[in-house]
Amino acid sequence: AGINAMILQEALEQARKGRMHILEIMNQAISSPREEISPYAPRIITLMINPDKIRDVIGKGGSTIRAITEETGAKIDISDDGTILIATADGDAAQAAIARIKSLTAEAEIGETYLGTVSRIVDFGAFVEILPGLDGLLHISEISDRRVKDVRDELKEGQQIMVKCIGKEGNKVKLSRKAILAQEKAAAGGGGNGDHGSHSEE
Repeated sequence: AGINAMILQEALEQARKGRMHILEIMNQAISSPREEISPYAPRIITLMINPDKIRDVIGKGGSTIRAITEETGAKIDISDDGTILIATADGDAAQAAIARIKSLTAEAEIGETYLGTVSRIVDFGAFVEILPGLDGLLHISEISDRRVKDVRDELKEGQQIMVKCIGKEGNKVKLSRKAILAQEKAAAGGGGNGDHGSHSEE
């Protein structure tokens, strides 16, 4: 019985040493420099988007997602919950696909400032594209810090203007140019008004 116990203990010790050796090899592999990983190693990247934006990524008849796939060579799978899987062996292609999808699914953030393009003028204001495919309403009361009688006196289609997102109701985005003008005046007038006043024609 004593010999059997010794043999068993020795076998267990050998097994333990074997496990430690394997773990050591694994650790060396894990801690090896990232540069050694081939840029062409297969990879799957997961993105989460607002499910309401899925149709923007797919496009009419699948045209948008097909274009992204053709341009980048990445395989893209979209689930109903907004999970997007991007499979590719090319790191640059993966980043290009991610950038395209993020630009399509970007949402306006309240308080953020955007350089937008006036896409349409109406009697009560103007629609301004602030992100690809996303227009917000710049109401006539938010165009200027003074009263505006006719929107067309202030803006024209195609004009680029800075606007601030001041509210969201569902998919509707409310914009303000007046808020930007107020910020600019506050920044410019931080002591400048007093100087100009004291040096005027007196």
